[in-house]
Amino acid sequence: MSTNETSVRIGVYVCHCGTNIAGLLDVEALAAFARTLPGVVVARDYKYMCSDPGQELIKQDIQEYGLNRIVVAACSPTLHETTFRNAAEAAGLNRFLVQIANIREHVSWVTDDRAEGMAKAQAHIAAAVRRVALHEPLERQFVRITPRVLVVGGGIAGIQAALTLADAGREVILVERQPSIGGHMAMFDKTFPTLDCAACILAPKMTAVKNHPKIKLLTYSDVISVSGSVGQYKVQIRRRPRYIDEQACVGCMQCIEACVFTRAKFPNEFDQGLGYRKPVYLPFAQAVPPVPVIDPKTCLYLTRGKCTQTCVQACGERQAIRFDQTETIEEYEVGAIIVATGFRAFDPTPIRYYGYGKYPNVYTALEVERLLNAGGPTGGHVILRDGRTPKRVGIIHCVGSRDRNYHPYCSRVCCMYALKLAHLVKEHTGAEVYNFYIDMRTPGKAFEEFYQRVQNEGIRFVRGKVADIRPMSQVGVSVSPIEGWASGNDGSDQSVSLTPGEGSPVATGSQSEPPEKGSGSLEPLVVRVEDTLLGEVREIALDMVILAVALEPQADAEEVRRLFGISCSSEGFFLEKHPKLAPVETASDGVFLAGACQGPKDIPDTVAQASAAAAAALALIDAGQIELEPNIAWIDEEMCSGCRTCISLCPYQAIRPDLERNIAVVDPALCKGCGTCVAACPSGAAKQHLFSDEQIEQELEGILSYV
Repeated sequence: MSTNETSVRIGVYVCHCGTNIAGLLDVEALAAFARTLPGVVVARDYKYMCSDPGQELIKQDIQEYGLNRIVVAACSPTLHETTFRNAAEAAGLNRFLVQIANIREHVSWVTDDRAEGMAKAQAHIAAAVRRVALHEPLERQFVRITPRVLVVGGGIAGIQAALTLADAGREVILVERQPSIGGHMAMFDKTFPTLDCAACILAPKMTAVKNHPKIKLLTYSDVISVSGSVGQYKVQIRRRPRYIDEQACVGCMQCIEACVFTRAKFPNEFDQGLGYRKPVYLPFAQAVPPVPVIDPKTCLYLTRGKCTQTCVQACGERQAIRFDQTETIEEYEVGAIIVATGFRAFDPTPIRYYGYGKYPNVYTALEVERLLNAGGPTGGHVILRDGRTPKRVGIIHCVGSRDRNYHPYCSRVCCMYALKLAHLVKEHTGAEVYNFYIDMRTPGKAFEEFYQRVQNEGIRFVRGKVADIRPMSQVGVSVSPIEGWASGNDGSDQSVSLTPGEGSPVATGSQSEPPEKGSGSLEPLVVRVEDTLLGEVREIALDMVILAVALEPQADAEEVRRLFGISCSSEGFFLEKHPKLAPVETASDGVFLAGACQGPKDIPDTVAQASAAAAAALALIDAGQIELEPNIAWIDEEMCSGCRTCISLCPYQAIRPDLERNIAVVDPALCKGCGTCVAACPSGAAKQHLFSDEQIEQELEGILSYV
């Protein structure tokens, strides 16, 4: 060691971690080995070093033996490095004279052979001892936190997080890319398992967001740039033109009625393309803000300049119609960010044997939600595209989920929303409803009771994966003129013929008859499925098929990940810092996750996580300042040649040139200690606290001495 060994007094503490470490390694032998290393004054083993008694043991030894360096051989420093730093500091030792040897994740959890594990653990401990001898006392640094939070996404997660923060008196900027907040929940009719009206729950919260003095609502907007660091993030938000002045508009909707298009003719995105809208439209009746938006792709004035502008005339003196609006960029400084960008529904088109997009009577669950909704394209009537009411309906579970060809994960909510749709469809139509499932998963509060309720309502359940869906004419089954199923004496299903039922006419008004999807004829479909409970292949005729599709990450999840400096899991959802200890934090300090952007979840779990993310952000900004990790880079001014190599490579824009002295300067508030500049500096002028060349070399020496 380059440091005088007589001046270094090191204590080594080996944790059993229950059986996580002691199950493979002889911890007493490791402690005895540590006593033989240069500079080690005392070495002990204890069952749980992170517990209060374990920390007290370290504090007492610092006082009794005059220790000036500490090594803890335990679990990952991500979990408990702060714990042991705090213990050392409480005993009067500089908190940065502590080093963790990770013998759980790096040794016991990944090694089967006991002898090999002992050798690896000894190497880790020896490396930590040699390294910590070169640690230097560092000063804690703090930066001011801007008491404002950015919430990205206006679904139920973003709404809940924003209201929680605003009710606590904190300023919130809520950004939503769509013309209205509400997200997917605004599309639902009812929510499981209580069957509460989704709009009755959501609409008051949406209105509260609009009226809250602490919330600045930016709809039809996107975050395009994020710079800075925790406590002092600088964000740029692009506001797309609505072509209607939000401040001047009073929500009378006369512009929609006056539009030169006498009938709606453009597919309404909010209704999943089942209904129509005009070029000037309000996404749905309870939209917030209650301000229409003009579609620049379909408006005759914006596309051709040949419109009589009847909408402008209808607006009158208010002059809210502003065809001269352009895209604008707004900048804000925030202390924390909550990402609540939600999910998207899986597109089942690639699964050809389900016939979505080919057969007009195959729907996704979200499309049926809009049919069930009283504010939907059919006024709440579940009808087929030919205007008839379905008499036999099949709901197929796990479409795109639990399928290694698409998504191997379970989407968690599919079973429950399929049961909800089964109940609602039967309630609205009186149809005979089938659920085709692989396994029924109902783990939430009152979920199993809801499952039993649906069973008692006469919903039929077939355990098996649907293998094929074809029109009846293609499978050689003749259509019986008798409607309804024939039932045997034992109550089992018999005849497979049906004639689609006669239903209510499509609702009239501004939302016109739904457009057809697919080119096939609207004839009964035959579902082929292996019933694993009966042990036979069945063919069941239906006149409506509903696909319970998976929840998957948003299409731009990768772009958003890079924007906020966070990571994605293997499924593509945003990755939390730790699944148990930090479920709403991310690897980027001050950036939190809420809702289904982190993984599939139902509304109660989404609201709970949103409240947790808001609480974490609130705790951060209420502190007023935040401590920076000291492992930041610094420039040796005498060695710096001013080549600026580090400036162009720094991913956090933490380095700037000092033109007068022709050197680079590191901003400690922005530096995240990634080490890129240190590795790239041709003159060796860029250095990093806690990661000096000498410390790393000694660590390597320790590893190589015992492997």
